[in-house]
Amino acid sequence: MEDVLRLLEKDARFTPQQLAAMTGKKADDIEETIKKCEAENVIIGYTALVDWDKVDPNAVTALIEVKIAPQRGAGFDRIAERIYQFEEVESLYLMSGAFDLAVVIAGRSIREISEFVFGRLAPIDGVTSTATHIILKKYKDKHRVFANQEEQQERLLFT
Repeated sequence: MEDVLRLLEKDARFTPQQLAAMTGKKADDIEETIKKCEAENVIIGYTALVDWDKVDPNAVTALIEVKIAPQRGAGFDRIAERIYQFEEVESLYLMSGAFDLAVVIAGRSIREISEFVFGRLAPIDGVTSTATHIILKKYKDKHRVFANQEEQQERLLFT
């Protein structure tokens, strides 16, 4: 099952027949595995990985460190649930270390990011501090390299 999931994570467009050829399993078994994984929410959804910098060069992605005071009986979950419901929030992680939550958001501008932080995120009861980091350039995300082919070729020539 893990091999099928790893292949689907790389490219969700693979058909059961292609997956069967790559793994040495039967296509019917692959289909059944996929249906089972979807039913059990092991496979949560299928998405395209888009290089938004090529679509909108003014778009901004930010990683926000959030410190929170855990709530009695709910720990971090209640505040996390409130945060992940915002449309701007792409990802939310409970972290170990200096801060509690890592929030990844996307916006049309730095102003939009800052308005989200000071207007919606920071005022939440239990949020004690935030630190916003603007992502300047994506090199790799979800195992995919974002450098275009010409850049990669040039670098290889100089190596």
